[in-house]
Amino acid sequence: MKLGNLLTIDRIVLDMKSGEHWEAIVELVDHLLASGGLDGQGVREEVLEAFQQREELVSTGIGSGVAIPHVLSDRIHEVTAVFGRSRQGIDFEAFDGLPVHFVVLFLVPRENYGLHLQTLAAIAKSFAQREVRSRLAGAKTREEIIEILAGKPGATAAQADNYP
Repeated sequence: MKLGNLLTIDRIVLDMKSGEHWEAIVELVDHLLASGGLDGQGVREEVLEAFQQREELVSTGIGSGVAIPHVLSDRIHEVTAVFGRSRQGIDFEAFDGLPVHFVVLFLVPRENYGLHLQTLAAIAKSFAQREVRSRLAGAKTREEIIEILAGKPGATAAQADNYP
């Protein structure tokens, strides 16, 4: 599974505005709602409550400038994801104490817990490579982001050494 296959152009935020952990999650959930990734009466509050409960357990800032907030939901029938990039960095309370520049927020249908673990593992594996993080930092367009996250060999973006 490649993260690029879970995302669409309209589910990529090239320049997040939030500088704090919770604000970043709200920004991405709101973007997911605006892009049609979530819908229904009361879904925003329900999803934000699930994320808040999850983040209270332990931050999903996994280190190396990456955060992967994730929850199970009864409101969806397939994995739903949104990607955000922050040039200034977000204080995500990551275990390494570094600011987060890349956030992949995703929801998985509650009835498919196994898919939850597979998705989390695939995302973590993608971001474990410094080259991928550097290429994402230098990407100019949403299309470039998709190509990089899909693992396409021809995807090239300017290197940005100021990202972890």
